Amino acid sequence: MNDDSHKETPPRERLANVTLDDSAVIRRSPEVEHERAVAIYDLLEENTFRPVGDYHGPYHLRLSIAENRLLLDIRSEQEDRLGSVTLPLLPFRRVIRDYFAVCESYYEAIKTASPAKIEAIDMGRRGLHNEGSDLLRERLDGKVEIDFDTARRLFTLICVLHIRG
Repeated sequence: MNDDSHKETPPRERLANVTLDDSAVIRRSPEVEHERAVAIYDLLEENTFRPVGDYHGPYHLRLSIAENRLLLDIRSEQEDRLGSVTLPLLPFRRVIRDYFAVCESYYEAIKTASPAKIEAIDMGRRGLHNEGSDLLRERLDGKVEIDFDTARRLFTLICVLHIRG
């Protein structure tokens, strides 16, 4: 008798691959490329992703922006198209704009500012990131179930998509 009961099977309701539509990107800064790579790595290491419907994961996700809309193209591991979710970007505009402004301040502050000022700016940056993550979860409600950490990483990738060179 073969006892495999001690082995954990990987969760099925998760993302196994994430790609960004980079067709409009000329070049990103090394800092932005690093943020993108870290977000994708962390996302693939641990995430919860459950599209509404009779689907079975793990899933492949392609994120893109077209005509002021965020497009989530959901596919099977075999790249069969399972569905898509389209979200208007208007509700995200303010938080993304504010997040970019605070990130700029943060990157400038780490060059010359006191540790206390850097920490204060970083707290604001994390707060805006959390706000964007909560908004994403709210907008995906009834379409795709994601946990908070997955939402944070996806929000990072949405911000990366907004940087056009």
